Amino acid sequence: MARVTVDGLAEISKKITALGEAGDAIGKMAVYDGADVIADEIRKQINMLPEDKDRYLVGGEQYNVVTPQDKQDLANSLGIARIERTAKGIRTVIGFAGYGSRPTKKYPKGLPMALLARSIESGSSVRAKRPFIRRAVNAKRKAAEQKMIETGERLIQQTLNE
Repeated sequence: MARVTVDGLAEISKKITALGEAGDAIGKMAVYDGADVIADEIRKQINMLPEDKDRYLVGGEQYNVVTPQDKQDLANSLGIARIERTAKGIRTVIGFAGYGSRPTKKYPKGLPMALLARSIESGSSVRAKRPFIRRAVNAKRKAAEQKMIETGERLIQQTLNE
């Protein structure tokens, strides 16, 4: 927790006002920095997914790998959504947006990246489960929380010292 020493009531009032005005921005920056830690780990987990070329499945087989192109498309589509203030606090979402680079008959724009990520994470009738997002979040949750605390404290000190 940040410690503040002040000499007069006017100075206290000024610092409290400055913190109140900057509070929302400080919270949003802290949440963004924490989300960035998680997003970096998800990218790392994507790079660790086993890869192989695309092939047809026979007799109840399941994909246990992703193609190099799908892996690249996943990494490129990963992002952090706009940070919002809600009734419960400040939040954001880390997710996949857009479409893959290979159009198909079923998906003429390309495979939706959220669909591909979900099928790898949870499995499907044609894909074995390989939870890369859950692994990333579990590995970096505490580091993300610590980063948010550090960012918040640093920005509070900067605001109070202005």
